[in-house]
Amino acid sequence: MKKIAGLATATALALTALAAPAASAAPAGKPDTTCMQAGIATLKEVGLFSTVAKEGLPIAAAVSVGVTVREGADISGLPDPLPLSVVLADHRAGDDSLFVYPWCN
Repeated sequence: MKKIAGLATATALALTALAAPAASAAPAGKPDTTCMQAGIATLKEVGLFSTVAKEGLPIAAAVSVGVTVREGADISGLPDPLPLSVVLADHRAGDDSLFVYPWCN
């Protein structure tokens, strides 16, 4: 539990300091790989990609850096922390994602 709390704190501090470039939205019907790449780049730039790949990303850590739950989305069934595969899939979902990412607007 301390490890997850530490990861959440480190993620929040590191991502807050990072000014990731905004990614453009994907054309309708296509995966938003630009958004996904921006998310990967953000994690790599702050040195957390491998940690998140191994341990997941706590939802509270994501929310603390500006990620918001998309209006109408139900995240009650999601695991916490979120596995990297879920985070990346959600980034690719574009307007159908569960979360809105500040680096993807």
